[in-house]
Amino acid sequence: MKKKPIYVEIQMESTVDEVWHYTQQPDLHAQWDLRFTTITYNEKEREDAPQSFTYTTKVMPGIVVSGWGESKGTHEKGSVKTSSLHFGSPQKISPIKEGRGYWQYIPNNNGITFLTQYDYDVRFGKLGQLFDQLFRPIMGWATALSFDVLARWLQTGERPSTQYRRFFSYYVICFLFSFVWLYQGLIPKVIGQHPLEIDMLANISPLTLEQASHFIIWIGLLEAIIGLLFLLTPMQLLFLKAQIFLFPLLTLFAIIASPHVATDPFNVITFNLTLWVLSIVALFLREQLPTAKNCKRKRGV
Repeated sequence: MKKKPIYVEIQMESTVDEVWHYTQQPDLHAQWDLRFTTITYNEKEREDAPQSFTYTTKVMPGIVVSGWGESKGTHEKGSVKTSSLHFGSPQKISPIKEGRGYWQYIPNNNGITFLTQYDYDVRFGKLGQLFDQLFRPIMGWATALSFDVLARWLQTGERPSTQYRRFFSYYVICFLFSFVWLYQGLIPKVIGQHPLEIDMLANISPLTLEQASHFIIWIGLLEAIIGLLFLLTPMQLLFLKAQIFLFPLLTLFAIIASPHVATDPFNVITFNLTLWVLSIVALFLREQLPTAKNCKRKRGV
């Protein structure tokens, strides 16, 4: 399969000079670009020499990828600026061996169109190309998210660190809800057929214990489906709002069905209250959340 270059474009309410400053200054660039942790310019041997730099990316605690880059030059055509880049990494842990790309700054009536296109070669031959089928979309998404963070920084003044903290906090909570619904649906209901689950259902319904044991499986499967749907961004707002009303009701039904659960260690009251509060927190975090969807990912679309 022929690889496609990564292309990202965003419209900003700013100026060419301002966007140029925030993208060409290494200390500012590293703040908004999710792909880099640090960017350090090297001292030039002569004034007209290309600007070289080194970068690091902290993948996870204890794993840091470092690489090199070189600004190949700036081209100006009228009011449009283009900055070319050559980059790579000598580290075997980096999927990217070497690549090239450019940034372009195009003023218009609504501000500026800021875009990039870049491509790279991978190491490890066919295996690297196979891994790149997963890695390349992630790089494109990270680039687009970073562009939106930069746009929000310039347009609202909210610093990238605050935006990323809100973004990742929100999705950690959503992944937690996904896990909770999957676990509570599959383990105690479908797989374990826990007696307490069956008894509570039988106590608040006209079902017999045998009927409740069959019906609880369907409830568990429904909860598991909710858990999977929680991974889909369009469904999250609906489920978060629903949970604010649902968790108090589930708590009430559980206490009515089996009053002793209210006094058990790590009981349903504390558990559901925690989830209820997290639902409210997630709704607040969701406001003005940066998103890669604000960027165009194909030229001319």
